[in-house]
Amino acid sequence: MTIVTGKAEARRRLESGRSSVLRQIWEHRADYAYVLPAIAVMLVVIAYPIYYTIELSFFKTPPGLQLRDKTFIGFDNYTIILTSEVFWRVTWNTLIWTLGSTLIAFVLGFATALALHREFVGRGVLRAILIIPWVISAVAASYIWKWIYHSDFGIIGAVLVGLGLADRPPNFIDSVNTVLPSLIVVNIWREFPFAMIMMMAGLQTVPEQLLRAAQVDGASAWQRFWHVTFPHLRNVSTVTILLLAVANFNSFIIPWIMTGGGPSNASHIWITHIYELAFGRQRWGVASAYSVLLFLTLMTLGYFYVRALSGNERQEGSA
Repeated sequence: MTIVTGKAEARRRLESGRSSVLRQIWEHRADYAYVLPAIAVMLVVIAYPIYYTIELSFFKTPPGLQLRDKTFIGFDNYTIILTSEVFWRVTWNTLIWTLGSTLIAFVLGFATALALHREFVGRGVLRAILIIPWVISAVAASYIWKWIYHSDFGIIGAVLVGLGLADRPPNFIDSVNTVLPSLIVVNIWREFPFAMIMMMAGLQTVPEQLLRAAQVDGASAWQRFWHVTFPHLRNVSTVTILLLAVANFNSFIIPWIMTGGGPSNASHIWITHIYELAFGRQRWGVASAYSVLLFLTLMTLGYFYVRALSGNERQEGSA
């Protein structure tokens, strides 16, 4: 009897909740009408491509563009990917690229923000100079660094040879062993100003009274940073790291323009490998399966990003 009553109560609450949602939608129908065009555009531009990519990942596609001749093969594309040695090498490259770029750019940006937080002559000019790598076009930066790294005409190689530190200019982006670290250096150079700006904004929220009180109590500079400054920057640090990770995981311009994934797939990451499979080899089904895996990974990172933002809002509300 108790179980039946509980089920009836649960059904009643569910129906009540549905009617409440429908009632709210009807009461705010004018508001929904205003955003309806935007929703329609999002469905056409975002929702349909996502749906079609997922659908295409279950098909074997012809080498040409005649997608109407595709053949349903179920999860075979995913099996091909997960059993491929190239996939695991590209995945390893992606992890190194993402983690290396994200962590080093964050640490460098954090340290720069701490250095620029104190007032000194020329601080505004130095801030403006350090922001340049972030605002410059990624395409232009890629071509500039490609020439800087050039094994015959690159300025780094010329300086090393001129100083007697090397017998010949090193092959930064033409060697399997050095290409990925060289690209990570370029990516860090472009991204650390973003981390610097985010952390500088976070430093403005640290209460000056707490720092002075800690100093009066005899706390050292490191203790003031670790026990006062850093706890106030934990949330902005989490958001910054997640934003950098998402951007790096989906980064395309620098590795594609500078190396195209070479040599021997040593600099391929997921997004460049997907592009090569789709538009280079025209393996649309396999590329779509890759894209689904990339989409799920980015959605996971996005979930943690939203949770970090929600945590910040709850803390601000409780404060």
